[in-house]
Formats: sequence, structure tokens, C-alpha cells
Amino acid sequence: MRRAAFAFCATAMAVSLAACGSAKESKDDGDKASTGSKKGDALTVGLLLPENQTARYEKFDKPIIEKQISQLTNGKGKVEYLNAKQDASLQSQQIDTMITKKVDVLILDAVDYKAVANGVKKAKDAGIPVVAYDRLAEGPIAAYTSFDNTEVGKTQGKALLDAMGSDAKASSKIVMMNGAVTDPNAKQFKDGALSVLKGKVNIAKSYDTKEWKPENANANMEAAISAIGKDKIKGVYSANDGMAGGIITALKGAGLSKLPPVTGQDAELAGVQRIITGDQNMSVFKSYPQEAETVAKMAVSIAKTGKLDSAGLTTSTVDSGTDKGIASVIVPVVSLTQKNIKETVIDQGYYTLDEICTAKYKSACDKLGLK
Repeated sequence: MRRAAFAFCATAMAVSLAACGSAKESKDDGDKASTGSKKGDALTVGLLLPENQTARYEKFDKPIIEKQISQLTNGKGKVEYLNAKQDASLQSQQIDTMITKKVDVLILDAVDYKAVANGVKKAKDAGIPVVAYDRLAEGPIAAYTSFDNTEVGKTQGKALLDAMGSDAKASSKIVMMNGAVTDPNAKQFKDGALSVLKGKVNIAKSYDTKEWKPENANANMEAAISAIGKDKIKGVYSANDGMAGGIITALKGAGLSKLPPVTGQDAELAGVQRIITGDQNMSVFKSYPQEAETVAKMAVSIAKTGKLDSAGLTTSTVDSGTDKGIASVIVPVVSLTQKNIKETVIDQGYYTLDEICTAKYKSACDKLGLK
């Protein structure tokens, strides 16, 4: 099963990247995008991550990027790391700090993709190329890697309709709990989901959730329940697992004996456990190790050679609100349900069976054959 899971991801990656562009395109994009200083192995890579509420950043992104950069620089490279804790103003200061430290390249996962544009320009003016990570920031970005965010929304939308079964009809009311408007990914998730859901169900309430916070999603859901009626909500589109937790708390608090299907994203431990019990219908599994390794290769390649093609990556191009033709690498996603928990989060090392199947969840795990 483990080999099958990896084979699937590898195949998906190959298909995704093959469709993105040719080796020639990669070289052209890299030449245009980068302002790299062409250094040796003794690199300093700045790493700015947006928040620490979501488990992925400290558990996967940071350590994997650090390890990969060490390997790519024969142990001579180092990472300067700061976390913005969901504060756009703090992240702007952190960019200034990285400029002062004269890092050779900066990996940036933006809190606010628009607010960060001036900082990106300052970094470029200081000779520091910026690689946008997970979220496409505005400003003169050298390169970008993320998942296919529109496909994430489509995957969530399809899973919701499937879970609704006979209730998936134009008269059935659902709630859409989208992410923060400051995150460009949130719009792409939303657009992808709407492309599947619109016309198939009645979107009775839709919210853009401030800062992606579960407590804000919980408050929004309570308002939706009051407006629509608890028994009339046939499904909930939640853009991520954290918000799904707040939504499910609100639904249970309303006294529902049977919860409507609720989507998610990020394969967070609590989300996986809710999927096991049936409280949450699905999540979107994204290979953070693959994404983190990719951005490390991109950053080191640009810093060392001024190009992306030397990293052996096939790129496409994307346009931001301020710049066009940004070299990008897109990583595929997988729908995570009760049926493929072992092949995804367990076999790929996200969580151990013991971490998932604690005493509270042992009975539900046993029913799914997770032993």
C-alpha cells in the first residue's frame, strides 16, 4: 500500500509538471525571473512563514526546508527563520530584518499577499531574490511554488456533492466558509469550489473568514444556523480543517443529531481524527514535504546560478496582481477520506498510527481497520 501511495503521488506530480511547460520554458523563465548573486555553497537563506496556529509550518515546512537546504549546499548553507504569527506588519519588519542580514535569497509565505509587495520590491532592490511559497505574493517575485489551488476547491466541491448524495440538488441549502480575503489562495479555493457547486446546490450563506480563525468560522456558522435553520443545512464547504473544527462545534452546539457533510483541507491531525469518527467528511491532502523540498531547490538554484533550470524543475508561468510571467512549479493534491488515511498521512509520515488512534479514537480506528 505504501508503494502504491507514493506511486500515485509521483505519477500525479509527473503529469502535473509535464503539463506545465518545457525545459526551454523553464530556462527562459529562470533567466527572466531571478536576480540571484551566483554564490557557492555558503549560502544564507531567509525563511519567512506566516503563522504558527496551523501545525504544518513547524512540523513540516520549516524542518524540511532546513534539511533540504543543508543537503543542497553540502552542509554549508544556513537558514534564517522568522514567523509572522499572522501579523502582516510584523512580516514587513521581518523582511527588513532579512535585508539587513543580507541573506542571499528569501523564501516568503505571505500573511497578506498585497501588503507585502513593497517589502518584496525592497528585497529585490537590495539584490535579494524572493521566492513566493504556498501563496503568490505581489511585487517582483523571482519564482513561486504552491499547490493547484483551484483544483483544491474543485476537489472539495466534488467531495461535498458526493457526500450529500440524494441531497445534492438545486434546492438544497449549503453554507460556504471561505478563507481570509488577505490570502490569494482563498479566492482560488473559492473559485474552484464554486465552479463545481454553483447551480448544483443552493449556497444559502457564504462567508470570507477573517484570518482563517476557527473561532471566526464558529461565529459565522452560528449566524448561518440562525438564518437558515439547523435542519435545513444539507452541507458545509469549509476551506480548511481548522475552520471545519469551529463549524462542527457550532453544528453540535445547535443540537444536530446527524451532522451534514463538512469539507476541509490540510490533513491536520484533528481533522484526520474527525474524518475517522465521521464528523468531518474529507480533507485535502497536500504533500508538504514535496512542496518544501521544491522551494528549497528553487531558492538554492536561484541563489547559486541566477536560474531555475539548474534545479532540474520544469516550470510554468503565473501572473500576480503586479507582475507577469513568474516562473512556477505546481504540486498536485489528493482527496483524503476514510478510505485512504493509511496510504496518505500514515504511509507518508505525517502521523503515526498511535498519534491518530488515541484512546478516544481507538474504536473508530478499529472499525476502519486502522490497527
